Amino acid sequence: MAVVAEVFGEVAGDYDDARPGYPPALAEAILAYHGGVPPRLVEVGAGTGLATGLLARLGAPVTCVEPDRRMAAVLAARHPGVEVVVAPFEEWPPPPGGVPLLACAMAWHWLDPATRCRRAHDALTPGGTLALFAHRYDYVDPARAAALRAAFESVDPDRQHDRPDGWFGAEIAASGFFVEVRTERFRRPVPLTTAAYQRLVRTFSPQLRRPPELRERVLTAVGAAVDGFGGTVTLDLRTTLVLARRPR
Repeated sequence: MAVVAEVFGEVAGDYDDARPGYPPALAEAILAYHGGVPPRLVEVGAGTGLATGLLARLGAPVTCVEPDRRMAAVLAARHPGVEVVVAPFEEWPPPPGGVPLLACAMAWHWLDPATRCRRAHDALTPGGTLALFAHRYDYVDPARAAALRAAFESVDPDRQHDRPDGWFGAEIAASGFFVEVRTERFRRPVPLTTAAYQRLVRTFSPQLRRPPELRERVLTAVGAAVDGFGGTVTLDLRTTLVLARRPR
């Protein structure tokens, strides 16, 4: 997860304020699948703790594994009751016997694709639960979606290719390390003002990889597009939850 450490730490202070959270029903779905409150849970790639508050609702002690010190510092300040371990998932040693629940929100794609399924399996106790979830950002109005794509591409023609919805569920099912793979989806509209949308764009990894001058030009272009809609754009926020179990 070296790449995420280099990219997102720059916006650690704004990340929670800019990014939308998760629906409470997601925590309920994890709890129901697991079959009760786990003795403990570990969240990998926890960032600033945007999902940590949701996971804490499960009622279990929480350990967060986060490789970036800047992100981890914000996480520790916002969730003082949580244990924070500053380390990449690939270097984190699971406790003897494993953990009963391992969660990862919006970070699975940053883990080493050659080893992440095996490492997640090995980190769990037999019968333990893996919970992966992520947002997909779309827009309620297709015409406004097209206008925003055009605004991005007017400044930076390199198109970003999103993975299919729930791609990580297919990976987990195909890995052979897990059983009882289940996918649940949540969908909700999220209205954003021009300024709020620009703050969100600032936290996206493609934006953070652009040179500073190009970043500002992108923000100006998308801001002008949202202003043209009357100063508000509504996200069609799609959240996919994949649940799986390590065989007993």
